[in-house]
Amino acid sequence: MFSSMEYIYEVYKERSFSKAARNLYISQPSLSASVKKVEERIGVPVFDRGATPLQLTECGKEYIKCVEKMLDIKNEFYSYIKDMNELKTGQLSIGASNYFASFILPSVITKFTERYPLVKVILVETNSTHLEKKLLSGTLDMVLDNSVFSSKIYTGYPYYKEQLLLAVPKKIAANHKAKECQMSAEDIKIGKHLCDSVPVVHAEDFREEPFIFLRFGNDTRRRADKICQDAGFTPKIVLKLEQQVTAYHMAIQGMGITFVSDRLIQEAAFDDSLVYYKLNEKDASREVYFYHKQSRYVTRAMEEFLKIAMEG
Repeated sequence: MFSSMEYIYEVYKERSFSKAARNLYISQPSLSASVKKVEERIGVPVFDRGATPLQLTECGKEYIKCVEKMLDIKNEFYSYIKDMNELKTGQLSIGASNYFASFILPSVITKFTERYPLVKVILVETNSTHLEKKLLSGTLDMVLDNSVFSSKIYTGYPYYKEQLLLAVPKKIAANHKAKECQMSAEDIKIGKHLCDSVPVVHAEDFREEPFIFLRFGNDTRRRADKICQDAGFTPKIVLKLEQQVTAYHMAIQGMGITFVSDRLIQEAAFDDSLVYYKLNEKDASREVYFYHKQSRYVTRAMEEFLKIAMEG
């Protein structure tokens, strides 16, 4: 019924089929046929063809009122799209673990909102498994994570490389066995652990000590399990947690040994309660990625956020 509304509206504005046809770049017979088809579907004429100039019937007046409402809605939507493309409106939903949300994303989000204050940024914190589910379902636009998401489903943008370290409370007795491998938080902050001269610790030296692990569904947990397995021992896990930041703070309190990212130590407030050990690079080195679903339309907001993040 409204499939040819723009044709009818043009005839209404011009009060002439011939002028409307010229404006629409179609033939007058074709335009007349389109209008006639709509009138047949309505059951009554839209135009009084006996009047000069062309006039609307009573039904035609109601039809035009409805067309104008629909055109207003259409124009409003086009304006919204224009504003969204110019980042004058819209929102961006980003997912991350508590560690990334606390230490990595704040500076990026701040720069983005300073540049595009009218775009609302939503930050969702949860573990890797839930992040991927939300990304797959379309709840999130992007995710920052150190897990490997399927390249068949997601597009990944390498952000930075991080190293897992063994964080050990100073009171742990096994520290004496690995004294030559020890590093302080200050050493990590200046990047000493990246030097080839720093020896790798033998993880089995800590086999009798208590460990704090993350729960399954997290890349840090998977790597920690692999490191201990390769070292030939099953760790004594005294506490299982969801977030690396929480495990780090529990280790500071002396509850046990945990695995932490070097970036966390570099970004966190200085604390000298722990000593740190370099691990085998094969298991401890990993890339951190921004991910989005391949089938998802990449909005201008997503593009600009990635650009700002990669600026460093």
